[in-house]
Amino acid sequence: MAGGRPPAGREDPAALRFGVLGPVRAWRGDAPLATGSPQQRALLAALLLREGRTATAAELIDALWGEDPPSQALAALRTYASRLRKILEPGVLVSESGGYAVRGLGEGALDLTAAQDLAAEAEKARSAGDLCHARDVLRRALALWDGEVLAGVPGPYAEAQRVRLEEWRLQLLETRLDMDLEQGCHAEAVSELTALTAAHPLRERLRELLMLALYRSGRQAEALAVYADTRRLLADELGVDPRPGLQELQQRILRADPGLAEPPAPTAESAVTPLRPAQLPATVPDFTGRASFVRELSDVLAAASGDGTASRVMAVSALAGIGGVGKTTLAVHVAHQARAAFPDGQLYVDLQGAGARPAEPETVLGSFLRALGTADSAIPDSLEERAALYRSVLDGRRVLVLLDNARDAAQVRPLLPGTDGCAALVTARVRMVDLAGAHLVDLDVMSPEEALALFTKIVGEERVASEREAALDVVGACGFLPLAIRIAASRLAARRTWTVSVLAAKLADERRRLDELQAGDLAVKATFELGYGQLEPAQARAFRLLGLADGPDISLAAAAAVLDLPAEDTEDLLESLVDTSLLESAAPGRYRFHDLVRLYARACAERDEHPPGERGAALSRLLDFYLATAAGVYAIERPGDRLVDGLEPTEYPGLAFTEGPAALDWLYSEAAPLLACVRQAAESDRLRRAVDLLWAAKDLTESGANSHQYETTARAMCEATRSAGDTLAEGRARTVLTDVLLVSGRIPQAEEESRLAMRLAESVKDAVAVSWVANSLGLICLHQGRHGDSKPFFEQAIAGFRALCNRPPEATALCNLSRAHLGVGDVSQAVDFARRGLAAHAEFGRTVRLANSHYALGIALNRAGRHTEALGHFSEALTIFSAHRQRLWEGTTNFRIAEVHLGAQRPAQAAQHAEQALALGCIGGDRMLGNVLTLLGRALSSLEQTDRARACWNKALRLYEQEGAEEASEARALLAPASAA
Repeated sequence: MAGGRPPAGREDPAALRFGVLGPVRAWRGDAPLATGSPQQRALLAALLLREGRTATAAELIDALWGEDPPSQALAALRTYASRLRKILEPGVLVSESGGYAVRGLGEGALDLTAAQDLAAEAEKARSAGDLCHARDVLRRALALWDGEVLAGVPGPYAEAQRVRLEEWRLQLLETRLDMDLEQGCHAEAVSELTALTAAHPLRERLRELLMLALYRSGRQAEALAVYADTRRLLADELGVDPRPGLQELQQRILRADPGLAEPPAPTAESAVTPLRPAQLPATVPDFTGRASFVRELSDVLAAASGDGTASRVMAVSALAGIGGVGKTTLAVHVAHQARAAFPDGQLYVDLQGAGARPAEPETVLGSFLRALGTADSAIPDSLEERAALYRSVLDGRRVLVLLDNARDAAQVRPLLPGTDGCAALVTARVRMVDLAGAHLVDLDVMSPEEALALFTKIVGEERVASEREAALDVVGACGFLPLAIRIAASRLAARRTWTVSVLAAKLADERRRLDELQAGDLAVKATFELGYGQLEPAQARAFRLLGLADGPDISLAAAAAVLDLPAEDTEDLLESLVDTSLLESAAPGRYRFHDLVRLYARACAERDEHPPGERGAALSRLLDFYLATAAGVYAIERPGDRLVDGLEPTEYPGLAFTEGPAALDWLYSEAAPLLACVRQAAESDRLRRAVDLLWAAKDLTESGANSHQYETTARAMCEATRSAGDTLAEGRARTVLTDVLLVSGRIPQAEEESRLAMRLAESVKDAVAVSWVANSLGLICLHQGRHGDSKPFFEQAIAGFRALCNRPPEATALCNLSRAHLGVGDVSQAVDFARRGLAAHAEFGRTVRLANSHYALGIALNRAGRHTEALGHFSEALTIFSAHRQRLWEGTTNFRIAEVHLGAQRPAQAAQHAEQALALGCIGGDRMLGNVLTLLGRALSSLEQTDRARACWNKALRLYEQEGAEEASEARALLAPASAA
């Protein structure tokens, strides 16, 4: 009911609505009604809280005035009732039996009744195991509270109800937080629980939930510190020990009890969160043969799902064989047969092991954890932490994991479950002899009988029966490879005018097959030759050119650029290729090649594409498309910024967006193929455009999304431009890499790259890069505490941007100059420069850079002691950063808000925002993380949670020492009193 809105009713929108979970209020529809004096509101509240029951005059007098009513209490009561009747509808406030009652209200008319109904619905959903729905309903119930219950209402009855309803609210909140932890939302809960324990320090259930949330977030020392703080507080305030449940939790944390690593499994399947994933691809309806392999693999899976009569194990089977031999088909078929033995779900991933860039295990683990119900904020960053959390989430569950198309054992190991009852099926081209404990299966080509049976199932018994010898010739020419047989049979099935003999004759022509048909991977090429040879010229051209593009998939718009065709014609061609099984439809409007098909398509392009320059032209159009579109996204996100004017020109157009959300959606969804396009241009004459594309897509690293891939690409472009001797491109590539290093807090590396970038840019008079690098050099000085040294760099940047008529980055440099003045103690100048930067950014709307200006001004105002103004600017920055999906900047702003609250002696709020900063991450890497932990420790210390505070300072000290940061001395000083004690 925030903002004084009436509770949502389900009947006449003009009906009466009442609120008591805050100030006592009434509405007719959305129009507020005047409820009179405090005593009159007290009467209305007393009647509403009786939910239709009659209250006698004596009861109401006692409720309003207690043991000392005025002499004219009864007359006053009647006056209040008369006034309320005039406000309310006839028949609502009735007189009976010497008292009064409120009757005839519609469903949901009173916020308290609505909250009670929602709480009952949540309890029912929780009992049924639907935690997601229960959490959502409880959130709706808790949202009905709007400040203090019965705010401003006098009388003993109102006071008693305030206590009762506040206790009920806390119980609901504890229930919701308990379910948050059951659903794996540990990191999200820590911030809220930190604030709640500060507000209600003696409420042991909140302390217990905080300990559990911290432990599951990998913060064991802080969890134990919470217990120590709680024990000391209870002893000091009440002279008692913590309750047994809290003591038991502390002992379980000390023992690292595995049962604490994950919430208990739900008793019923959630209707919202995919806690029981079913990711297996569809099994083929015409699966044929492989009976001995099916039995062998099924027996291994049965050992994993033993029901008590046999010991359960964590089973791993690894299938190996050449491409196209049917590894995936067999594994999927066996997995579907075994589904019932793994009732907690089945996970699937294509590891892209045969490609140039196999899937990274940490990325796969992130996807698996989400599918298992883990919130994004609870997923750690490192591979080791993700693997550990993955094994913990699977502990006690019976889940089958299918790891398809693996590169090697090293890629697979982090993805294996760690406990019995689970199983993994792995397919790969290599035998995984170094995968400890794996049951190895070597899959060979089909027998002639199996191959013929598969061919017959696809083509049809009637057509094959009359041409059995020709059919045997066909499967023989396919080398008995299942994929080749399936492609050949599908083509024949789609052409009713062909006979089997016609197909056999085509395959008998060795000119239509590769000589390598009889050995190794070359057999796969022969299979694809069959499908490629049947394509119409336009289809064949599309197949060849699309195979040139790197990346996991390609969008319809990007494919249209490669083919230089309208989107409608491109879609027709791509869908026809999907029908031939030479292309896959990854999602609506997105397409991908199997890795082997892509290699074959490229071979075809080298052999068949004429003129040869068309291959380079296709990739050039793709690069143009990405650069033009990314430049458009940059322009929408940063209106007025003329960086895009200094980028390399493009000939092929990109997509045009009118709204920021759609533009950002495109950028993030296209991140992988876009970065692949940049890397692919490293060995071509497209270097400058590729570097500029990387620059225009800088949101991919500033937001924290795709940071690793972006940095890898930036480093590759630095090396490529250096090797090519392209000074301008290398200067810009190193400018981009400097930004990456600054965001991640690697200041020494950033300084090295920025100085090299400056020398390169100045040598070719690249004014655009010079201005941006000067700004970066100033920021580096700030990070190093050399505030005076930073000013010339920012002044150089300001002058450079001004010469380029580039107002927004000039404003950004002004805000940075504000930070420099702040560092040397010139607070008034700092505020002035920040205001100038803010005014300049405001000309271009609510952009990311406007948020940066609010952020800079907030810092300056906080230093000036103007805490309220600072909070206002930080709050505005936070809103804008959130709207633009700048997660790292959101976290950094929360840190600054925490600084303000701590300076204003509001440690509870400071701790809450510091926790949010930890959950989101911050610009500046581990050093900034140390700053957040230091501040959090100070806030907790002020809340007398000294053990937890010390745990934060110890962690901060370790981070500072790893970074060689001067702040380490501050952390040691904070720890010194505790150490001395």
